Amino acid sequence: MRRSLVAAVAALALAGCASVPAADPQSRFMARLSSLCGQAFAGRLVTSDPADAGMAGKPLVMHVASCSADEVRIPFHVGDDRSRTWVITRTASGLRLKHDHRHEDGSSDAVTMYGGDTAAPGTATRQEFPVDQESIALFRANNLPRSVTNVWAVETTPSTFAYELRRAAPDNRYFRVEFDLTRPVAPPPLPWGWGT
Repeated sequence: MRRSLVAAVAALALAGCASVPAADPQSRFMARLSSLCGQAFAGRLVTSDPADAGMAGKPLVMHVASCSADEVRIPFHVGDDRSRTWVITRTASGLRLKHDHRHEDGSSDAVTMYGGDTAAPGTATRQEFPVDQESIALFRANNLPRSVTNVWAVETTPSTFAYELRRAAPDNRYFRVEFDLTRPVAPPPLPWGWGT
């Protein structure tokens, strides 16, 4: 009798577990980012596009500075330049990546809050963000026609956080920076424009 009761309880527990769906890839991705909240990490440029020559050799630091259930803000510091923040938010249909660019006085750059929305579920470790129509209009208005084919990606594994940009021919742009998540560093100063 006792064995059959234990077997029945175990069967019910397994049935209950089977009926609970696993978190979707985008929820797991956001959870991975949020688990890094408050931490900063040093990185390195792993691509060699001539357009990025000014960044080569400079200290690169990403800081998961602000996290909520629906938004993660990640400032990206290049040397003393604190103008960039990656903003990843949940939308009704997926995830959105925007680039908040500021001047040293905190004012917005003419080219800011550009990015795109996910077009597929992606994975718990990688999400891709094709350029959106609002950003295409912004790029065209600012004479940046090559940027209208941008696709950004963010990856996070137990050991690495990566940010990349790819652009279609004829430009064939490829930019990628990787950060070592196994070695946190001291958080840098807040980005320009925060707290103003």
